[in-house]
Amino acid sequence: MAGRRLAARWILPVGRPPIRDGALLIGSSGRIDMVGADAVVPTPEDAQALTFDECVIIPGLVNTHTHLELSGFEGMVVEPDFATWIRRLRQLKATRSSIDFLQAARRGLEACYAAGITTVADTGDSGAAIQALAESGGSGVAYQEVFGPDPEQADASLADLRGRVEQRAALSGDRLRIGVSPHAPYTVSGRLYREVAGWARAERLPLAVHVAESVAETEFLRHATGPFAEAWRARGIPLPRSAGHSPVSWLGAHGVLSPTTLCIHAVQLNDDDITLLADTGASVAHCPLSNRVHGHGEAPLQQLLQAGIRVGVGTDSVVSVGRLDMMAEARAARELSPLLDAHAVLELCTLGGARALELDSQLGSLESGKWGDCAVVRLQSAVVLDPAEAVLASRSSDVVRTYLGGKEVYRAP
Repeated sequence: MAGRRLAARWILPVGRPPIRDGALLIGSSGRIDMVGADAVVPTPEDAQALTFDECVIIPGLVNTHTHLELSGFEGMVVEPDFATWIRRLRQLKATRSSIDFLQAARRGLEACYAAGITTVADTGDSGAAIQALAESGGSGVAYQEVFGPDPEQADASLADLRGRVEQRAALSGDRLRIGVSPHAPYTVSGRLYREVAGWARAERLPLAVHVAESVAETEFLRHATGPFAEAWRARGIPLPRSAGHSPVSWLGAHGVLSPTTLCIHAVQLNDDDITLLADTGASVAHCPLSNRVHGHGEAPLQQLLQAGIRVGVGTDSVVSVGRLDMMAEARAARELSPLLDAHAVLELCTLGGARALELDSQLGSLESGKWGDCAVVRLQSAVVLDPAEAVLASRSSDVVRTYLGGKEVYRAP
C-alpha cells in the first residue's frame, strides 16, 4: 500500500494540543510517520496527498461495546421491562441463520466505518463479528459469548466455549483479538464464571461481561427476587447464593475482575463497587444512550474517572439505540459529567477506549508509530474557536473519510 499524506484545517491528535492547518503522514506500513503543521510534514513522491478544506482529522473512534450481529433489528424490540426485552430479543435472534448473522455483522461494520469508528469491541455468540472484522482487515476485540445459568451446565458450556474460540482463533491477527464473554449474572452461574475466568487467564484471553446494568439484576443477586429470579425458578434452576452481593462484588468473589476484564454498562454501582473495580484494574464500557433507553439510570462516570478506572464509550447494539453514533454517545456522556470539557470527552471515545481495551500503545491517538487510523470530519462553520467542540457537535453524516491503517474504508457519497 502506498503511503498517504492527509492535510486539513485542523488536526486533533488527542493527548496533545490541536494543530491548525496540520497534516498527517501515514507510511506504507499503515503506521503514522509524522504529525504536525502542514508546512512541516513532508510529501514523499510515492504518497497520495489529499487536502480536506474546512475539515478536522481525528483519531479513529474506538467503540468499546456493540453487537454487530444484531444489525437490522432496529426498532423491532420495544419493551419497557428489561427482562422481557431480553427474552424477546433472544426469540428474534432465533429466526436468523448463520448467513443472516454474517450479513448483519458486515452491515454493522460498514455503519461503524461510516461513523468514523475504526476499532470495535464486539460481543456475540454467532461468530459473525470476528469473521466480518477479519474479512475487512478490521481492528478490535471479538468477545465470544457463553451462557449457562445452571451450575450443572458449567462443564458443557465451558467445553462449547473452548471449541468456538479454537475454531475462530485463526481469524485473529495483529489487529484483531478474540476474547470471551460470560454474558451476565442473570445468564451465567457462579461456577461457570469462575471456570471461564480461570481459563481466560490461562490462555491470556481478554474478558468482557455485562454487569450492574439494571435494577432487576441487582435485585436478583442481593435478594433473589424480581423477574430474573422468577425466570430461573420457572426453569428449575437453583438461585445463586449471592445474598448481600452487588453484581460487581459477585464477579469479584468468582475471580472475574482483572486488568483484562471489560465491565459493560456498570450503572448500578456503589462506592465499594468502584473501589473494587479500581483495585482489580478492570475497565468500563460506558453506554449512556442505551442505559437511558432502557431506564437503567445514569452510570457514575465522574466517580469512575476520579478513581482512576479506565473508561471507554460504547454504542451498544442498534436494537437499543437505533444507530451507531459515537458523537451522540459522547454528548450524552458529557451531560453526566459536566466537569469534562470537549477534549476530555473526545478522548474517552478514542484514547480512553483504547486504554480500556489495552490497545493504547497501538491506537487511539495520532502519533508516530501508531496505526494510521483516523476520520475526517466536516466542519459546520468557517469560524471554529475549539475544534473539539466542533467535532463533539457533529453527526455521523459529517464524516467525509475513514482510514484504517492508512487504508480508506469509507468515503462519503
